[in-house]
Amino acid sequence: MLALSRKKHEAIIINNDIEITILDIKGDQVKIGIAAPKSIPVYRKEVYLQIQAANQDAMTSDNSEELKKLF
Repeated sequence: MLALSRKKHEAIIINNDIEITILDIKGDQVKIGIAAPKSIPVYRKEVYLQIQAANQDAMTSDNSEELKKLF
């Protein structure tokens, strides 16, 4: 992991097309802004993990009866 120090209004660039800017710092919270192409999804980690779990559940569950109802 690369660890960087940034001050308010400073930014980092990832892969020439993603910019992460420190917008505000209040106590132990840091507000960041992310500018990325629309083709690159950006999620909070907890949301991303929920999406991954839901996708895994969908792949492992037996939906054959529900699929038959569609036809």
